[in-house]
Amino acid sequence: MSQYVFKMPDLGEGTVEAEIVAWHVKVGDAVTEDKVIAEVMTDKAAVEVPSPVTGRVVTMNGNPGDKIPVGAPLIVFDTADEEVAGGDPRVGLPPGGDPRSGLPAPDSSPALLSSPAPAGKPRLSTGTPPAGRVMASPATRRRAREAGIDLATLNGSGPGGRILRDDLNSTAQTATAARPAARSAASAAATGADTTEIKVIGVRRVIAERMSEAKRTIPHFAYVEEVDVTELESLRQYMNGRSEGRAPLTYLPFVIAALTRVLKSFPQCNALYDAARGVIVRHRAVHVGVATQTPDGLKVPVVKNAQDLDLWTLAAKLKAVSERARTNQASRGDLVGSTITVTSLGKLGGIASTPVINAPEVAIVGLNKAVERPVVDRGAVVVRRIMNLSSSFDHRFVDGYDAAAMIQALKEMIEHPATIFIP
Repeated sequence: MSQYVFKMPDLGEGTVEAEIVAWHVKVGDAVTEDKVIAEVMTDKAAVEVPSPVTGRVVTMNGNPGDKIPVGAPLIVFDTADEEVAGGDPRVGLPPGGDPRSGLPAPDSSPALLSSPAPAGKPRLSTGTPPAGRVMASPATRRRAREAGIDLATLNGSGPGGRILRDDLNSTAQTATAARPAARSAASAAATGADTTEIKVIGVRRVIAERMSEAKRTIPHFAYVEEVDVTELESLRQYMNGRSEGRAPLTYLPFVIAALTRVLKSFPQCNALYDAARGVIVRHRAVHVGVATQTPDGLKVPVVKNAQDLDLWTLAAKLKAVSERARTNQASRGDLVGSTITVTSLGKLGGIASTPVINAPEVAIVGLNKAVERPVVDRGAVVVRRIMNLSSSFDHRFVDGYDAAAMIQALKEMIEHPATIFIP
């Protein structure tokens, strides 16, 4: 038998670890080269990991939600009699083990489960515990405490009955299957009600971490303004009536087109804060992040160089990147590089909102629901279509005056939509 130890690959952009989101194989499965074996997530994007070899799965290190360092063992394959370059050919040893002694290396590697016990070598004791002190390394003892396993109930397979990592892991794997059901039953008994526990992993974990970091480090300045979109609605309907089979226009491409014009006068709002260098990086190009609700949670796909796109192209790009994000088809390039974000809840937009800045950006513009309301116009009560813009700015770098002035300029352009297209 020959084993290939596949380690967590370097996924680029300074990634030092990745979170396991889902396994697509299980121990014992036969896989072919390039078959997707797992989905992992970095701080940038979700990545499908293909198998580097053809073989049978022997060991899977980590569960969904676990973070695995780059270079740490991820999965072990039995490649039969094939010799695979780049793998770890040692058989029956935990990663980093010493081939001379057959013992694990000192506890310098992550606390990951190693390969299961070879067939025919029982781990659980069927009689009384061994007499005297249990022989095990400090690392094995720590793992046993964390897993709630009494080492005295195990028969060690190492020299002199020493309990090895494999002995502990085979017991832990046996106990894991029963643990969730027992915990759920205990929880229900304790609370007297049905509960559901959902582990925070993948996109939801990244969202939680980024939102917490943004609110913890960025002093948000919120600004809400009322905008009359009656003329914009008339223009939108006119253009949709002559769309020639193209997807109907929403307010979003109009607002983004106007925003790209306005930002020329307010470059401090189209910027990123590089905290490591203490530098504000202003951008001439407008790369618009579009907050998009997906089954996995909120994602922000990016429309690059929005200032160079005509209205219909902008609308098509918005639809394309949003659809790829919703169907989990977005590439890493689709999800990075924004310089300012626009968010819209559409019909659920409410009266006002306080959007959270998408760090390291310094501004975000939110569209609320457009509704018809009676307003006073030149002394007469008329019905107009009104929509609020709810925006947030990083008050460290965008003064309140400049934030208000930018939104007022955006409001003027939206209320007179012909000006969006005048050079």
